[in-house]
Parts: sequence; C-alpha cells; structure tokens
Amino acid sequence: MNGENSYKLLPAGVRLLAACMAVFVFSSPVQAGDGAILKYKNEPITPIPLHSGEDPDIVSLGRDLFHDPRLSTDDTVSCAFCHPIEQGGMDGLIVSVGVEGRQGPINTPTVLNSGLHFVQFWDGRSPTLEAQIDGPTHSPLEMASNWPEIVQKLNADDEYKERFAKLYPEKGIHPDTIRSAIATYERYLLTPNSPFDRFLRGEDDALSQEAKQGYVLFKGFGCSSCHQGVAVGGNMYEKLGVFRDYFKDRGNITKADWGRYNVTGVEEHKFEFKVPSLRNIELTAPYFHDGAAKTLQAAVKTMAKYQLGRSIKDHEVELIVAFLKSLTGEIKP
Repeated sequence: MNGENSYKLLPAGVRLLAACMAVFVFSSPVQAGDGAILKYKNEPITPIPLHSGEDPDIVSLGRDLFHDPRLSTDDTVSCAFCHPIEQGGMDGLIVSVGVEGRQGPINTPTVLNSGLHFVQFWDGRSPTLEAQIDGPTHSPLEMASNWPEIVQKLNADDEYKERFAKLYPEKGIHPDTIRSAIATYERYLLTPNSPFDRFLRGEDDALSQEAKQGYVLFKGFGCSSCHQGVAVGGNMYEKLGVFRDYFKDRGNITKADWGRYNVTGVEEHKFEFKVPSLRNIELTAPYFHDGAAKTLQAAVKTMAKYQLGRSIKDHEVELIVAFLKSLTGEIKP
C-alpha cells in the first residue's frame, strides 16, 4: 500500500490535524515586502503591500481618465464601465458590453490588483499595464476608438491640458502619457488588509476556524500549486482541463477558448490561460474565462474535477469557500 492510500485511510480528523500541524507552524517572524512582520513564513501566499507607492497626482489623473467615457468613440463607455471599482473591479456579466451594445468574446477580469500580475489579459498578450490599454480602447467590440481621436478630445479640455503639462511636461497629452497615467492608477488599486493577510501578519482572530480549515484543504488538495504568491494567482499559465477535457464536456468551442494559443500559435498552448488571481474572488462572479461558474461553490467543484482530477465533498467545498472569502481586501475609494 503506497503512502497516499495509507493517508486516505486515516480518520478525517487525524488527517486534518496532521495538515494543520504542517501548515500553521509558529516560527520566527519574517518581514513582508512592505516591511510588515509576518507571523507565518514559508506560506505559498504573501500579503498585499499596504501602499502602492504611486505618485498621487498621477493616480488622480489616471482615475479621471479611467472613468472618462470620451476614451470611447461615441463617448458612452469608459474603462470603469466594464471595471466598476466599487463592485470588485469587473461588471459581473458573462461577457462585457461595449459601444452600441456590442458583446465581447470573453469574461472581463477584475482590474483590482492587476499591477501584481506578470502579464495582462487571459491569454497574456500584453506584458504590461501600459501595453494593455490599447486593447480595450481600440477594440471594435469595446471602446472602438483610436489615439488621434482620444488625444484630440482630451486636448479640447483645458483642465486636462493643464494637468498633463504639469505632470508630463515633455509630451503633454500623448498616447504614452495617457497610458502611463491610467496604468499608474491601476497599480494603485491594491486591496490590502484582507482577513487572510491580517492573519499572516499575526492577527489569529482575523480568520475564522472554517477559513483556517479551508486553507489547509486548499493547500492539501494542491490548489496552491497554481494559486500562490501575493496575488494568489496571476503569475503563470495553466491549461484548463488538466485531468479531464473541460471543453469537450462543455462543447461549443470558440476562438476565445484557445487562450494562449491565439498569441503564440504553439499547439500545446491551446486552452492555456493566465491563472486568475483569487483576490476578492467573492466579488467577481461569474468565474472562468467563459463565465460558466455562477457561484464559488460551482467554481471550486469544477476546478477539483478538471484541474485536480478528484471530487470534493460538500462540506469541504464550503470550508474552501470560507477561505476564499477571507481573501477579500479593502477597496480604495
């Protein structure tokens, strides 16, 4: 009998206790990246920094641009239209709606904590937040605009002209400076101080017992092999359907389902996507690139089936969901 099967034969309480002992080891405090002291080290997840460190004047300019519908061709759709900050940084739709009611092909990811990701978009086609901005502004399904049109509109606004001249004296209102301001605002959109982050910093009472048990299961089942780091994801690619064929079971395959393959043309990249961040996940339903999972419970069961090759009991699902909800941080006004 191998070790894995022997472990499965242990009573559930003993298995959970063993996992807890392996996870919650009190050790010498260590510093987080922002100087905060962590009570638990060697964990796959690290806290979000308390401050982004961005220039507040550029953040303010970027915020106004982010919410300005004049960046779209018909002055009806802003970045915030699909990424409402107060609602978790995404619109809650299966696919977003752009100018003239045009529908996009894929679920809109949250903009919150996007500055922590190693690339942007589900397929990773943009290496930076600055490069990402051309996507929605120029897409005929989203804002359907172009840089000459956008620059002309903003130059007609004396307040914008004054602010750009002060912050970007060499270029003023220019595609590069517009990208810079919006990307700076997006990097500012960190959501620190989630219950789980506070727990890592030493506030044991910040996390419920259910969330603690859910975290043990989250790691024990292997979820943290893809969902780790400060963003709890957003730092690698993975195929959707590691153990079972997700797309065969779902049917109706579209080009958007090809994921990373659309960028590289490499056959083995087909159906690979950037692993989504789990930060603030309770606010960003529906889930997956196709918006197929309406609830966290459904998302957890789908991930267990297709990514881990196993079924998870209902009470285990609820414990993992309790942990996932503890990743909701403070949304900046």
